[in-house]
This record gives sequence, C-alpha cells and structure tokens, in this order.
Amino acid sequence: MLKKIYPIFLIILSVSMLTSCWEESNPEFDMQTFTTIFDNNKFDASYFPIDMRQTPDGGYIILGGRRLDDSNFTGIYLLKADKFGNFVKEMEVEETSVNPVAKFTEYQTKYYFFCMDPLTQQAQIANVDANLEAVAITPVQGALTYPAASSHVDNNFVLLGYNNGDKETVISILNPEGGILSSKGYSIGTGEDVEEPIINHYIRTGRQYPFEVGKAAGGLYYFNGFFNYTFSLVFTDLTSDDPTGVVQGQQDDGGFSAVTPLSGNKFATARFNFGDNFLIPNKELSTSSITSSIDLGGYSLPELVPNAKVRILRATVDAENVLIYGSDTKSKQIGLLFYEESTGTFISSRYLGFSNPFEIASLIQTSDEGLAVCGTTYVAGRFPRICIFKLSKEQLASNVNN
Repeated sequence: MLKKIYPIFLIILSVSMLTSCWEESNPEFDMQTFTTIFDNNKFDASYFPIDMRQTPDGGYIILGGRRLDDSNFTGIYLLKADKFGNFVKEMEVEETSVNPVAKFTEYQTKYYFFCMDPLTQQAQIANVDANLEAVAITPVQGALTYPAASSHVDNNFVLLGYNNGDKETVISILNPEGGILSSKGYSIGTGEDVEEPIINHYIRTGRQYPFEVGKAAGGLYYFNGFFNYTFSLVFTDLTSDDPTGVVQGQQDDGGFSAVTPLSGNKFATARFNFGDNFLIPNKELSTSSITSSIDLGGYSLPELVPNAKVRILRATVDAENVLIYGSDTKSKQIGLLFYEESTGTFISSRYLGFSNPFEIASLIQTSDEGLAVCGTTYVAGRFPRICIFKLSKEQLASNVNN
C-alpha cells in the first residue's frame, strides 16, 4: 500500500562545486559534480534522509523519513533522482508502516529496508524497485519488534531490534523473505529509567542513538546498542546466552558513534563521551573480553557538534584504500575527513555546505569513482529538506594526493 506524490511545485537547486565557469552545460561534468537541494511548497512538512544508494542508471534512490501529524513515529519517504541530481519521483508510504531504518540495501535488483507496524511494533521487511514503481512490505516471521538497524551479510539480513516486553536488545539473522534463521536477546537491565532513552529514540523526542549491527571480519556478529545498562559495542556468536565480548560505554552518555569492520579484529570507529567526539581510524578491539571505550583514546575533534553523527566509508581512491569520515561541524557544514586505512594516518579534510545549515545522513562511492553525500539542510533555517552533494573522481583524488 502506498501513496504516490506528484509535487505541484518543486525547486531543485544545482550548483557547481568547482570554481570553473562554463558558458554552456557540459553533461559529463554535470553528472560528476553537483549539489542538489530538494524543496517543495509544503512549508510545514518535514523530510529527512536516512540512507542512499546509487541505481544502475547512474541515479540515486534515497530512503528517508517524514513527520506524521497523527503518530509519534516517523513515516516512510522515498525519493529518486537521476544521475545529474535532478528530481525524478517521490513516494510517501502509507502510515500502516513507520520507522524506516538503515541500512538501505541493494539485493537482486531490489532495495531493502526494515520498518514496523505502528500499532503492534512488529518488524516489517520492505523492498522497492529502482524506479519507485512499487513498494512491497511484509511482516517478518516471528515476534521481532522495534527495528533499530540492519545490514546485509552472506545474502541474508542482520537485524537489530528491541523487545520491550523482555527488556532485551535482540539481534537476528533473517532471509530476504523475512524468515528468522537465528535470534538472540540480551538484557538492557531493569527499571523504567533504563528503557527511557530507547523509547525516546523511537518517538524522536530524545537523542537519536547510533544503533548499528553487522558481522566482523573475524566471523562474530556485533551490535552497537544498549546492553546491561550501558550503550555498548557487543560481540556474539548468536549461540551463547552471554556475549563473547563487550566494549562498554558510559551508560547512555558514552559509546561508539560509528563502527566499521576492517580486517581480523581491527575496526574503524568513532566514539562519543559526554559530548566530546573522538575518531579512531584503525584500532584492534577485543572481541573476547570486557573493555571500555574510554580507554581507546582517538583523535579529538573540537570542530564537531556535541555527540556528533558520524558515517564511515571504506573507499578506493587512485588505487589507495582510504577511510572517509563524514560528520556535522559547528559551522553547520558537513565535514569529510580522509585517513589511510592501513595506518589510520590523517590525510586531509573537505567541507560541504553553504548558506543553510547542513547535516550528514549517508555517503557512498559512486560508479564513476566519485563520492555522493546525502544530507539534511534547512531551508530558511527551519524547514528540513533532503540534499545531495556529488564529488568527482578528480576531487576525491585531490584530497588523497595532496
């Protein structure tokens, strides 16, 4: 069930990010480098991106959220742009499904994400085609509720959710049809105060926590979420009642803001601690003991907003393996920081944004070896809208070979 929207008035702002001035449009150049802001005449509407993927035609499909008038949960919004960043189509999914979560995953010509029923909170698996012609949503098999994050591993999905009846963070393996292959729950602790930040996350009245889930290079599964009264990075083999290892945070005031497996037990991470932010581009983490994230150190970034959102992308630029960190700066721009993957050495930085405030949502390497960054901007400083920055292969290379 869906409702298609054909906007009466849509502004698309495309701005070259190079200083060169072209008298006539160059299609190849326009495809490689652009900035697009999607605005419409629903001035009281609120749209924000969650994740983005590139489609086979070179365009982009964005999974987003929208504010609902009659629900505390977030509605589902999908947007398609062409390879030049021009608007193609948008879709508002009916309110029988809410709370879309990343990651937005391409699998066998479809794009998958998880959401939930607003009445029962049961998790749902959804897929849409590259042209936004139709969306299919079905309940997952089993009593999985409150989806928080997902990833795609070994042709199956890893789903992180919350069971508010048993007060457990639940990690599950599902097939593309929504069948549960394996599932394990871990206690968040007891008491209403422990659950409060989790519920506030779902109804968006409190802090949005950086929930993540996946499989480490060493074979263990992991989740970044609440366990034993603390926002922690938890490792599990999905068979034992106890985790194999835990990197503890500081209750709900400290922990990891991003986690990306590299090789073995090495990870690229970022952490927050009472508002401070630290980037840790290459670090071996213990997956078989209890440790603390505050002992990991990291590069302090005073320029980032407190408890900043962080996205990490493993990319290949001019045959070099690099880590690109994207985050939100106090100057209201999106900051990109480049590090060598093998050593964690800082290379360079780049800042995106102009005039309005900008916040990051997702970044991907594109088929032309460039970079696409999806984010939120605020038109007139108050209306949340979706934007895309596209950097060319040459611009990326300039950040690596400086």
